[in-house]
Amino acid sequence: MGYKVVVAGATGNVGREMLNILAERQFPTDEVVALASRRSLGTEVSYGDKTLKTKDIEGFDFSGYDIALFAIGSEATKKYAPIAASQGCVVIDNSSLYRYDPEIPLVVPEVNPEAVEQYGKKNIIANPNCSTAQLVVALKPLHDRARIKRVVVSTYQSVSGAGKEGMDELWEQTKAVYNPTAEVPPKKFTKEIAFNVIPHIDVFLDDGSTKEEWKMTAETKKILDPSIKLTATCVRVPVFVGHSEAVNIEFEEFLDEDEARDILREAPGIMVVDKREAGGYISPKECVGDYATFISRIRQDSTIENGINLWCVSDNLRKGAALNAVQIAETLGNRCLKKG
Repeated sequence: MGYKVVVAGATGNVGREMLNILAERQFPTDEVVALASRRSLGTEVSYGDKTLKTKDIEGFDFSGYDIALFAIGSEATKKYAPIAASQGCVVIDNSSLYRYDPEIPLVVPEVNPEAVEQYGKKNIIANPNCSTAQLVVALKPLHDRARIKRVVVSTYQSVSGAGKEGMDELWEQTKAVYNPTAEVPPKKFTKEIAFNVIPHIDVFLDDGSTKEEWKMTAETKKILDPSIKLTATCVRVPVFVGHSEAVNIEFEEFLDEDEARDILREAPGIMVVDKREAGGYISPKECVGDYATFISRIRQDSTIENGINLWCVSDNLRKGAALNAVQIAETLGNRCLKKG
């Protein structure tokens, strides 16, 4: 006996990935329904070797369905998630709407799988921000060994984090560089993204940080440990898919780089590729389509007493969004719903 699953936002980048990953990981389903807005009604999407036609989310009856994976943005989620939850369907939400609600678990299964057991308060589980998800996967096993005091992270985030419009803007602006008669002014981003980097993701806050940077701090504390101090600089780069992060970690006790490398090699969800030679590391292009969070450039930081530097790369549409949501569904099923 499998699960009856709904994917809301099935025509978007993340929704399509959710369907792909449900099929790839052979999540036990009796029925899968693809939902979209009315303007996308009837659009065909792939689920394994099947083709699904999208149904209208407006007025959809969620009763009788076990799990709904939401990838529809905060505004639409605010309207439809409470409806689905009230009808007995557990919502796993990819938007930022519920991440900071103390009654709603924020889950990365490699880090805090036990948190899914708190889903019953509102029948909703939150999926973290894409840049946070890969970071805490890397931090968790090291924190268990030497206890993290402080993290300094600089992100190099791909345009797919801004949706299809971000990917289209990079593509069109890149073409325009080679065809100077065509001008493509910034719309999705604040400056031209082609052949450029933009140190600005989401809105600015009063203290000068951006909301993306604040998210990484707040979510790391909620998922991993509220005592960890974290400061972030989040940067958009002209890469289609795959987020990269340069991470500096200060521990309460000394951790040797070789031991850190061994710990990460044994940790769930992580692939270590760390050779001190040309090409002995992973770039974002190489991580696309993969489940793993890749760790490279592991080395001691001699400028502080107990410091390690590392490079962390992951497919943001997968571990940063769709994969993590499906892993939450798997964890929820194994720990709580127990079907399949």
